[in-house]
Amino acid sequence: MTIEITHLANGFTVATDAMAHVETASVGVWMASGTRNERPEWNGIAHMLEHMAFKGTARRSAQDIAEEIEAVGGQLNAYTSREHTAYYAKVLAGDLPLAVDILADILQHSAFDAAELERERTVILQEIGQANDTPDDIVFDYFQAAAFPDQAMGRSVLGTNETVKAMGRATLFDHLRAEYGPERAILAAAGRLEHAQVVDMAQRLFGAMARTAVAPSVPEPARYGRGEKREARALEQLHLVLGFEGVAVADRDYYAASALSVLLGGGMSSRLFQEVREKRGLAYSIYAYSSSYLDCGLFGIYAGTGEASVPELIAVTAGEIISVTARVGADELARARAQLKATTLMALESTGARCERLAQNLMSFGRIVPIAEIVERIEAVDEAAIASAARRIFRGPVSIAAVGPLATLDSLAGIQARFA
Repeated sequence: MTIEITHLANGFTVATDAMAHVETASVGVWMASGTRNERPEWNGIAHMLEHMAFKGTARRSAQDIAEEIEAVGGQLNAYTSREHTAYYAKVLAGDLPLAVDILADILQHSAFDAAELERERTVILQEIGQANDTPDDIVFDYFQAAAFPDQAMGRSVLGTNETVKAMGRATLFDHLRAEYGPERAILAAAGRLEHAQVVDMAQRLFGAMARTAVAPSVPEPARYGRGEKREARALEQLHLVLGFEGVAVADRDYYAASALSVLLGGGMSSRLFQEVREKRGLAYSIYAYSSSYLDCGLFGIYAGTGEASVPELIAVTAGEIISVTARVGADELARARAQLKATTLMALESTGARCERLAQNLMSFGRIVPIAEIVERIEAVDEAAIASAARRIFRGPVSIAAVGPLATLDSLAGIQARFA
C-alpha cells in the first residue's frame, strides 16, 4: 500500500493509494460540507446541488456527461451525507484523466439551467415521496430527528417538500460559492495510478479554483436530546428504531462501541438475532448499529415486528442490553473482533473503499490512520472495554422512532424505565 498526499497552493488536497495489481481506478472529490452546513430554510440544498452537478456544464450537456463516462465503461455517481458531499467515478486505469476532467467540470462549471432545475426538483420530490412510502427507510430519518431535535444534525438529507420547492437557481449559486472552496475539498484516488500524474491533473483542473469569498459555515454543535417520533400507519409490521447517544469518530470508545454493535446485533450469531429471531420468532429483521460523526454519535437498534409482538420484543431487547453491560463472553467478543477486522481488511481489496477511506480519514482525523493501527485498536477491545462502553451508552436517555401500528407500543417513559 503506497499512500501519498499533496496540498496545492490554493488549499486543494490530493490523496492517492496506488494499487499496482488492479486494472481500474476509483477517484472522487469529497467536499467537507453536507446537511449540517445548511441554513434551516435551505434544508436539502446540499443534496439538490449534488443532483444538479450532473445536469450540464458550460461545455457538456447532461447527456454528454452520461455518454462520455459510459463510453469507456465507467461509472459516475455522488452522494450527500450530513457532514460531506462526494462525487466519484470508477474507470479503467487509462481513463482516469477523463474521470478527473468530468469531476472538475461538474464541480466548477455547472450551468444550473432553469429548465433542468425544475425537472430535477420534481425528481427530488419524487425521491422524498419514495422515502416516505418506505417505512423501513423513513424510520431512520425520524429517529435522527428525534435524537437531534430542532438542529441541523436532525434534519433530513433530502430536505422537505416545502424547502425543495422554494430553492431557486440563485440559492444554488450562493451555496456553491460559500461551501465549495478548494480548502474544503479532497481529491482521493485509488487503483492503478501514479501520484505525480494525479497531482498534475489536479493542478491543471483545480489549481485555479478560487477560495471561498466568505467564511465557510461552521456546523452548530450537535446536542443529543431524548425524543420520539411516532407515525401511525396501516401496515402489517411496526418499524421501530430504539437508540441512545453514541460516540464520535475520534472518541476513545469508538472501537468498543463498534464491537458492541456487532456483538449485540451485527450478525446471525449476535445476541439480538439469536434471542429475538431464532429463539422467539419475534422479528424477521433486527440489528444494531453505531453511527459516528465528528462531534457526536448514535447507537441504534432497528426491528420490524408484528403488532402483537411489540411488547415482548422491547422487553427482550432491553433485557439483552442490560445483560451486555454486566457480562460479555470471550467467544462472542472474539467473533465481534473478527468481524470488524475482516470488514476492515476486506475493504482493502476494493479501489472504491480505499478511495473513500482516504477522504474520510483526512476529513475526520487530518491524517490517514494506518491499517495496522486500526487492527491493533480492534484487538485491544476486551471484555472490560465493551462493558464500559455499554454502561456509558445505555445509561443515557432513550430515543425512539416508530412507523406502523402503534397500539401496543409503550410510552417513551415506559420504555426508558426498562433501562433503569
